[in-house]
Amino acid sequence: MSMPWDQLVQSDDDLPALKASMIERTVTVGRIGIMILSCGTGAWRVRDAMNIVARALNLTCTADIGLTSISYTCVEGTHSYTQVLSLPGSGVNMTRLNELEALVKEIELSNREWSVAEIHERLKNISHERGNYTRLQRGLAAGIACAAFVFLLGGGPIEMLCTFFGAGIGNYVRRILLDRKIMVMISVAVAVVVACCMYLGVFEVIHHLTGINFRHESGYIGAMLFIIPGFPLITSGLDISKVDMRSGLERLGFATMVIGVGTLAGWLTAMVCGLHPEDFAPQMLTPGILMLLRVICSFFGVFGFSIMFNSTVRMAALAGLIGAVANTLRLTLVDMHLVAGAAAFIGALTAGLLASIIRKRVGYPRIAITIPSVVIMVPGLYLYRGIFNFGMMNVGTSAEWLMKAIQIMVFIPLGLTFARVLTDPKWRHTN
Repeated sequence: MSMPWDQLVQSDDDLPALKASMIERTVTVGRIGIMILSCGTGAWRVRDAMNIVARALNLTCTADIGLTSISYTCVEGTHSYTQVLSLPGSGVNMTRLNELEALVKEIELSNREWSVAEIHERLKNISHERGNYTRLQRGLAAGIACAAFVFLLGGGPIEMLCTFFGAGIGNYVRRILLDRKIMVMISVAVAVVVACCMYLGVFEVIHHLTGINFRHESGYIGAMLFIIPGFPLITSGLDISKVDMRSGLERLGFATMVIGVGTLAGWLTAMVCGLHPEDFAPQMLTPGILMLLRVICSFFGVFGFSIMFNSTVRMAALAGLIGAVANTLRLTLVDMHLVAGAAAFIGALTAGLLASIIRKRVGYPRIAITIPSVVIMVPGLYLYRGIFNFGMMNVGTSAEWLMKAIQIMVFIPLGLTFARVLTDPKWRHTN
């Protein structure tokens, strides 16, 4: 049920917040926290924002934060007030997060007296803002991102073209289902089936017209990569590193569920349609051309994922530039036979350090430009091949692919954590 925020705030617009009732001030802290949580960010960022606002309102706050809920208590003198807030589901919205963090910073640094009613009016306006992009634009972004992703995995023009249509239409369908409040598992499964079938349909048309080799069918894996839950997957590692175990484990569980449902839906579709995840045909490119194309595709891959996260175009472009450097470095290190996990760590560390430098100039939330820049490093191909071989009862092969994937997924948030420790004194302390 929706919270009746207006009924909980009875103070006049001109009454300073410090003179408002404790309940009204406590509700204000909670509303800011739950709105920031709804943007997909981790527990530490939510708690930090709640603490900043609580101090400004002369309260002491303690909070227990999960994936979709917050239990918190505010204390003033010998009085305390406890509230539990929850969300209907988990999502990602970087534009809203940027506006909420700007409001929190304004409350913290401005010298003027705020009223509770004024803060809630600002929050109401932010909550009523529509997304930056239509379903069609988000579908286009998914198509571009996944087509770039396929090239980075070793695919060629045929795989990229088929993936563009498959992922684009698949994500368009997913947005329709999510907008109609269909549960996440159903939305993911249906979107993956649509994406794989659309990939196969486009491929069959091209095959009929040109007679290309059936080996290009293997690119259907790329058409389903838009379902990768990058934010909960990576923020789970960041939360666990800060010992926010409840939030970290809930996010990890949610990400695992989405990955499992998506890959199983893809596997079942492959079984019905007779598809097999074979190796891509050699790209036959010189090292210089390959590196240039990796930079370009890394940029557009990250840019597309950022648009799917409702980042502004400028925010997405900055994330794309970071991803172009960090992911190209990672792939180059892999070509030099560095262990995939170590290469992912260095790539994520580079992304985190670059984001820290850029953030000081533009002021965007660090998470809005770091996580999109490393989502493209998540080993979706490894995860799918692990599930596919598990379904085929090739247990040894399945375990090998899954272990490779887990190794990379552990080192990506670890790299971001080390970058944050090196550049953010507030993060590296426990108090």
